[in-house]
This record gives sequence, structure tokens and C-alpha cells, in this order.
Amino acid sequence: MFTGIVKAVAKIVNVTDLNGIRTFIIDFPEGFCDDLEIGASIAIDGVCLTVTEILSDTLVKFDVMLQSLLITTLSQYFPYQLVNAERAAKDGTEIGGHPLSGHVDFNVAIIKVTQIEDNYCIRLALPDAWKRYVFPKGYIALNGASLTVFEVSKQDGWFEVWLIPETRRMTSFESKVSGDLINIEIERGTQVVVDTVRDTLNEKLGPLLPFFEDLLLKQGVDLDSLGYKQALLPKSASKS
Repeated sequence: MFTGIVKAVAKIVNVTDLNGIRTFIIDFPEGFCDDLEIGASIAIDGVCLTVTEILSDTLVKFDVMLQSLLITTLSQYFPYQLVNAERAAKDGTEIGGHPLSGHVDFNVAIIKVTQIEDNYCIRLALPDAWKRYVFPKGYIALNGASLTVFEVSKQDGWFEVWLIPETRRMTSFESKVSGDLINIEIERGTQVVVDTVRDTLNEKLGPLLPFFEDLLLKQGVDLDSLGYKQALLPKSASKS
């Protein structure tokens, strides 16, 4: 498990491909690899990778299988690429962001980056298949960083996150531009609640559910966001 709090920006120094396996050698900052062992897990841009060889105090080797290459952005990485890195959380670690599995769900392109003084906004594409899990003030993980969704347009297919200076300093987002691909992991609690609420409504409304959802949208109400918030209310509050 990971916390979604990126601990370092690392650099890929070598990439090789053999028999469907891509091998990375990554250079980490001094101290990041202290007490690291072969078999340990490190999240690289949000993808949980297993240490296969420790080459020095800062150089570590990882093997990535085909399935991970197909779903994530790792298939497009080359030497000198900067990546976000976080070591697996230990028991008792404070969860400063939200719990992450390191299993990326999909990747999307940055539509645009906007900077207003020290405020930094990234707008990303939102695929139809994942729209129900993304709404304002919900959690989402971008390249392994736990962030809060600021604004969503499900009709136009995008969502936005804003980065504070500390997040920009501790991550590789500062180097990202329009068109760059970002790994996305949906917050698992959100996914479970949204799917449960939607399944319940589908049982009760059946073929009327799409009409109900369309009616809510015309009123500016997101069914999944509404269902998620109601599901999190205490039972006494949800009855009122």
C-alpha cells in the first residue's frame, strides 16, 4: 500500500526491452533507498514495481511485465525521464493523502496547464468508462500523487486539479505539458460506494434509471456524486 504522498523525484537512466519485459534502471536521491531490499515495492509514477536488483546506494533495477506496459505510461518512458517515487507504506504510517494500491486503472492526456501566479492547474481528459467515479472534492491519484478533484465537466470529458507550490516542488508535475500522459488510479472507496449505490438504484428503477439520471443532470446534479455523499452520511442523517 502507498499513501499518495510522493517522497522523491527520480530519474530513469536506462531502459531495455527483452521478451515482452521492460527493464528500468532508476536513479533515486540520496537516502531514498536506505534499508531497501530486493522484492520491496516502490511506486513509480503511481505504478507498483518490484525491486529486482540493487546496483548501488541510489541505482535500482525493476522489471515491468506486458500488462503493466499496456495500461500505464511506462511503455513510453525513456532515459532521462523524471518520475514520482514513493516507497511502500509501513504499518502505522500516517496516510497524508489517501490509500493507494499502486494498480493504475488507466492513463489520460493533459489537455492544458494553466498557471496563475503560484497557482497551477492541470486539466485532464476524462474517459466515459470512468466518469462516474470522478467528481468535485473527490480523491484521485495522478502519477502516484493523491490529489483532490477541483472541477469536472462530464459532458465535455475533462476534470481539473490544482497544485500548491509544495506539491509541485516534490513531484515531476512541473515538467508536464499539454499532451503528456498521466497514470490515474481511482480511489477504491469511492469506486465501491458509487458502484453499490448505482446497483441499488438500478434494482429499484430498472429501465427508468437513465431517465432519472438525465433529469438530475438537467438540474445540474451528478447522480454518482449525490449517491456517494448520501452513502457516507450517518444513518440518522440520511433518513432526514
